[in-house]
Amino acid sequence: MDFPLLLAIIATPALGAVVVALLPADRPEIAKALGYVFTAATAGLCLYLLWHFQAGDARFQFVYDKPWIPGLGVRFTLGVDGISLFMVVVTGLLFPLGLLASEKYITHRVKAYVAWFLLLEMAIMGIFLTLDLIAFFIFWELLLVPMFFLILGWGSENRRYAAMKFFIYTGVGSALLLASTLVLGFLHQADTGVLTFDYRALAEWNGLTGTAEVLLFLGFMAAFAIKAPLFPFHTWLPDVHTEAPTAGSVVLAGVIIKMGAYGFVRFSFELFPQASVDLAPLLLVLAVIGILYGAIVAAMQTDLKRVIAYSSVAHMGFVILGIFSLTVIGIDGAVFTMVSHPLTTGALFLLVGMIYERLHTREIGEMGGMWNSVPVLTGLFIVAMFAGIGLPGFSGFIGEFLSLAGAFLYDRPYAIVATFGVIFAAVYMLWPFKRAFAGKASGAVAAMKDLSVRELVVVVPLLLASLFIGIYPKPVLDRIEPASERAVLNFERKTDYRSPEDSLDRRKTLREVERAEKAEAKRAAGEAAHGEGEK
Repeated sequence: MDFPLLLAIIATPALGAVVVALLPADRPEIAKALGYVFTAATAGLCLYLLWHFQAGDARFQFVYDKPWIPGLGVRFTLGVDGISLFMVVVTGLLFPLGLLASEKYITHRVKAYVAWFLLLEMAIMGIFLTLDLIAFFIFWELLLVPMFFLILGWGSENRRYAAMKFFIYTGVGSALLLASTLVLGFLHQADTGVLTFDYRALAEWNGLTGTAEVLLFLGFMAAFAIKAPLFPFHTWLPDVHTEAPTAGSVVLAGVIIKMGAYGFVRFSFELFPQASVDLAPLLLVLAVIGILYGAIVAAMQTDLKRVIAYSSVAHMGFVILGIFSLTVIGIDGAVFTMVSHPLTTGALFLLVGMIYERLHTREIGEMGGMWNSVPVLTGLFIVAMFAGIGLPGFSGFIGEFLSLAGAFLYDRPYAIVATFGVIFAAVYMLWPFKRAFAGKASGAVAAMKDLSVRELVVVVPLLLASLFIGIYPKPVLDRIEPASERAVLNFERKTDYRSPEDSLDRRKTLREVERAEKAEAKRAAGEAAHGEGEK
């Protein structure tokens, strides 16, 4: 029997959360140590997954499939492809770094903090790995609980407001996601006689047409757009980023806001192809608005953390732009940005958190002259800033360039307008940098201590990773592209859409992928029917 690697990736942090929760409250050092052990073990499993993942294969790999609630057609099915692979790996690497970044400032209720943090990791891993829509919803909803309590228990001054805002926004999206999922499953049952929520079986079903498909797409879109956060559903993000603890902001920017974009590629494209094609212009308009709006508002902020929060709105606009260009190169760029953004923005949030630990303020006007007192921190901030802007040589450039190229192929005006967002990025990052770091240091700024070894260990690996995949993106793109190609081929197979990338010879791949996925869907549907018969 093959080792259930994907199950282990989900179960390891879950087990850690239970073990830590059972510890005595007066042993915080043991809770922290166990937190490092379980997050490091999960990271090790993720690296093993990356090493053994077969590049060039568009199918799901390391599939784990067991009946869960047969009477309701629910299975516990896990699988990974090029789109979810790097989300899992980035998640696995960010969590031990986030915990290490929390070492100094999390001094109260340490056991609870570590337990919630591990539970959050488990929920995120489940979202990226599950292939059953009910299981996906359960993980999606479960994420809300630990994130809510992390903000509420260890956030800044207005943490209650931010936690409630996050809860309400996410809750509304979750309700629409659940309703749409149930309707989709029951419509499939009415048409085929089989109740299933297996994503692969539902993707092969052609019974959805017209209004029903559009409405279900909009239901899924609401949940994904809120989480993305796509303009105008973004308003919760700056408040939550500002009030969340540093590790929470890193995870939020690194992986949580990527779940919405992931949902579009994984589920909306496959389940609602015609609606995705028909509504792509709307999503592209919202993406372009988000790029420009996020950049302009970021430049107006006086709180350094809010600058980075609004920059995330702009970056996610590029992700949505690439996704709904409906091209292989655009989806490649979107997923690459989803890998790159956690590295650069995560480093920026960590550095801002380190500044806050020293000055107890994030107000840019109360800084100034930091490059005199903390040259190492300043140097790393400059590197992270240019990486975030998308300077060639860093990973951000690759993702934005490919996303813009995809949008250019789809319809040039979207790409032309979005290009201004790249220009504005230099403004919203360089202007606050000048105010915060240039000049003469005085008072608390002059007394600041530079980064410790622990802080360097947290930040430097993220920037090195961004530099490595920025210079040599091939290993990442080789694993992403087959899944991106599968998404575009799905449109060509199920709709009248034809990709403008006609130079790509994808017809052989189409036949191979179609045969493999039909066989997998037939097997899943057969098992679901067997469960119905037993009921």
